[in-house]
Amino acid sequence: MAKLDGKIALVSGAGRGIGQAIATKLAEEGARLVINDLDIEPAEETCRVVRRAGSEALPVIGSVTDPAFGDRFVQGALDEYGRIDIIVNNAGYTWDSVVQKMTDEQWYAMIDVHLTAPFRILRAAAPYLRDAAKAELSSGNRVTRKVVNISSIAGLGGNAGQSGYASGKAGIIGLTRTLAKEWGRYNVTVNSLAFGVIKTRLTETVAGGDSTISIEDREIKVGINAQLMAAMEGGIPLGRAGTPSDAANGVYLLCIPESDYITGEVLVCSGGMAI
Repeated sequence: MAKLDGKIALVSGAGRGIGQAIATKLAEEGARLVINDLDIEPAEETCRVVRRAGSEALPVIGSVTDPAFGDRFVQGALDEYGRIDIIVNNAGYTWDSVVQKMTDEQWYAMIDVHLTAPFRILRAAAPYLRDAAKAELSSGNRVTRKVVNISSIAGLGGNAGQSGYASGKAGIIGLTRTLAKEWGRYNVTVNSLAFGVIKTRLTETVAGGDSTISIEDREIKVGINAQLMAAMEGGIPLGRAGTPSDAANGVYLLCIPESDYITGEVLVCSGGMAI
């Protein structure tokens, strides 16, 4: 039996890269998925990947920063599957600038997507998690549920040019540790996974620095200079940047029964990169 058989997992930002790899890994281990992405095409593609892995998937399209999204995401899972076992708050992106050039729009975009959106999703899930735990415990059936909030080593040690991103990723650690204390009585573990350099479209090497992604009608510059990437990889003890599969495996560790007594922790997935 796969370790996540019968589990229902919600993964935000799962249309590409790390999120798609997380959804695929959880599906391969038996979980059924609720897939979010900003755009319908990548969300549907991840659903197809999940189905090819032998599982089921429900797409819930939209921006995690929409104030109504958390309720819609959670209710979609309950309407379709009747339960929630795993929540992975993965959606996010980088919008970098040194502090004197950072606009209010940039700042709030980073806080909204990396901290406010996970808060709203978890707040929406709270009544279900509480009521399910009470019903299960009263019948003598102890079920452990999992929350994994994605952070970054930038949230632990800061990173030049990323005051907004680093602040959002630091904030999610505070939320993680607080909810671990609030939700322990409901048998919910709440942990954070802090990534180092993971190769995705946000970190692809670019020659002219003109690679962009489209986020809600904004064109955001992304990518890393090839020389900088080589220097960063040279400082990683394992000698390479991580892959989306490496990142997904870290999430998986915090979702399986072997981690049922681990909560309120930050697991660094960086290949040993110094913070």
